[in-house]
Amino acid sequence: MNAPQTPTTPIDKPANAARKKALTVVTLVVSAGLAWGGYEWFTNRSLEATDNAYVQGNVIQITPQIGGTVDAILADDTDFVKAGQPLVQLDPADAKVVLDQAEANLAQAVRQVRTLYANNGTLGAQITVREADIAKARNDLARATDDLSRRQSLAGNGAVSKEELNHAQSQVAAAQNALAAAQAGVASAREQLASNQSLTDGTRIESHPSVLAAAAKVREAYLALHRTALPSPVDGYVAKRTVQLGQRVAAGAPLMSVIALNQLWVDANFKEVQLRNIRIGQPVTLTADLYGRKVEYKGMVAGLGVGTGAAFALLPAQNATGNWIKVVQRVPVRVALDPKQLAESPLRVGLSMEATVDVSDQSGKALADAPRPASTVETTVYAALDKEATDEVNRVIAQNAGRTAKTSH
Repeated sequence: MNAPQTPTTPIDKPANAARKKALTVVTLVVSAGLAWGGYEWFTNRSLEATDNAYVQGNVIQITPQIGGTVDAILADDTDFVKAGQPLVQLDPADAKVVLDQAEANLAQAVRQVRTLYANNGTLGAQITVREADIAKARNDLARATDDLSRRQSLAGNGAVSKEELNHAQSQVAAAQNALAAAQAGVASAREQLASNQSLTDGTRIESHPSVLAAAAKVREAYLALHRTALPSPVDGYVAKRTVQLGQRVAAGAPLMSVIALNQLWVDANFKEVQLRNIRIGQPVTLTADLYGRKVEYKGMVAGLGVGTGAAFALLPAQNATGNWIKVVQRVPVRVALDPKQLAESPLRVGLSMEATVDVSDQSGKALADAPRPASTVETTVYAALDKEATDEVNRVIAQNAGRTAKTSH
């Protein structure tokens, strides 16, 4: 006999449907949470991130190489300047006077050396004249000796007087003295020529020691004059201008700074425990507080610091004390930035960054093991000035040596 069945009310069907829907939603939420958690676990295990990262760059100080009074300030804070563009002008009057004196001394030195070379020819001609005097003296001595011999042969039979014989003997003695004097004159002229040649042998006018010493003074004065104009070593932006018009500045005093915003990098300070898997060459994703998440920079680990910030602090921590608390240390990791991205989205020195390093590739090195193949930054602004100084020296030498000046290459 079958048990009686409980009749189903119309209200039970909607309740069951609601429970099924709720269970489905919960199941989906839990599944999504598990999937997201798994994704985050697998993803973040190969990432190291920090918000203790800041933009760094070369802050190039503009300092005078000589002292002087400021005549003009040609750039101010926030100005963009090109490499070689004058930034500050010092009073050039004193340096111009020194250059004029140095060029006059060089001209005098060149003309004195020219005289030394000309004296070689004069002294050589004097030797020829002295040698001609020797030949004449020898002829006179031979004639006087013949006259004396004839008179001596006639003196026995009384054909020649004693007085005449004495006179012939005196003439022979005078001719001998004249020959000796001529020979001494030749020796003296040769010594003078040798002495003069010792000042000129193995050198030319432009390479003579006296000329080189005077040329060095001209080069020094020329550089000092043109260093009254302080150029920008690189393309960049002016910052920290402290110089004022009319100020008397000393050599080495900081006047302003130039920052090249196309040569920036990021120092990301990672904790000790985060450095285990960071290697040179790993890719880095960075965002700046200036732009937020809408601008994402792609960088690369360029190197790891060799010490913590505390190790290089001006006042390092004294951990060997009784009241000691362990502080997690951080090591700066240098991150190179893409110059193209910097041009599209410029940064500033000191801006805050967030850096995330993908440490999945462990093939790189923790520390660099080879020297840098080329210079980090360089400028050719000052090299051009040295060439100009050499050209000025050549001009003065050529002008006083009697030939056309040759410029250096």
